[in-house]
Amino acid sequence: MKKVKYYYNTQTLRYEKVETPLRVKLLRIFGFMAAALVTAVLISIAAFRFIGSPQERILLRQNRELREFYEDLRDTLESLKRQMRELEKRDNDVYRAIFEANPIPDTARSKELEMKMELAKIEMLKDYELAASITATIQNLKSRIAAQKKSYDEVELLVKNKEQMLAHTPAIQPVSNKDLNRIASGFGYRIDPIYKTVKFHAGLDFTAPQGTPVYATANGTVTIAGNTGNGYGNHVIIDHGYGYETLYGHLVKVNVKEQEQVKRGQVIGWVGSTGKSTGPHLHYEVHKNGEKVDPIYFFYNDLTPEQFDYILKRAATANQSLD
Repeated sequence: MKKVKYYYNTQTLRYEKVETPLRVKLLRIFGFMAAALVTAVLISIAAFRFIGSPQERILLRQNRELREFYEDLRDTLESLKRQMRELEKRDNDVYRAIFEANPIPDTARSKELEMKMELAKIEMLKDYELAASITATIQNLKSRIAAQKKSYDEVELLVKNKEQMLAHTPAIQPVSNKDLNRIASGFGYRIDPIYKTVKFHAGLDFTAPQGTPVYATANGTVTIAGNTGNGYGNHVIIDHGYGYETLYGHLVKVNVKEQEQVKRGQVIGWVGSTGKSTGPHLHYEVHKNGEKVDPIYFFYNDLTPEQFDYILKRAATANQSLD
């Protein structure tokens, strides 16, 4: 039941009913609504500032999840980079070394310095820039993977051609040497038989009677067959491919022609003493990529380890060469 208020009217000396004007009622209602509105605004500001709106809480949670995702993704990329570096190292140092193939230069892959700069850049990026940087890193990895795949395809071809490559690699002695006593002078500095000075001897000298057969030590193509006036007398040079070349000097007679294809063990001439020579012998050289190397390490097809050790010691003896 609504309360009715009265007041004492001193003029009429009576209690009269209190009547509130409409204007006052409206002012009171407006004041109450204004106070309520201001209070609500203040409460909302405080809540949004210190508590956050539901939408903000959702965005913050999503932001945390995205950052954790990016961190995991960056760790994954780091792991992939380590694996790629290991694959590239094994490709150059193991797989290609086995087949004596040239390693892939760094310019064909991403350089290490560029990768380090990229990592440093990622660490300095803001969250909204991280995605674009990671995308670029993934593209970098894709490029390196493509280069590595191409390299492995080349190595696969080398594996398929391994038998052919072995057939074209010098692997036997150029003259029959069952008693292992025919090596008279080895590779290195020796006394010149004519000038009596120490000079570099770029091959092996095999003593043998004139007319002893001389064999090709690997498959290849004859590039020189005859006397060119260079001191080797009648000599044969065979290009075996794969960077290998062999020379057979001081022959009494040549048994092959230039551009002729020869097989390992084929007779290409006979021992003699033509050119700059002091007696019947064969001067034998092995060239690898244009450089003269010690032929003693290319007799692994027809010698036991003990026999190889024996001729290795004979070849190392400091003495006078025969040419």
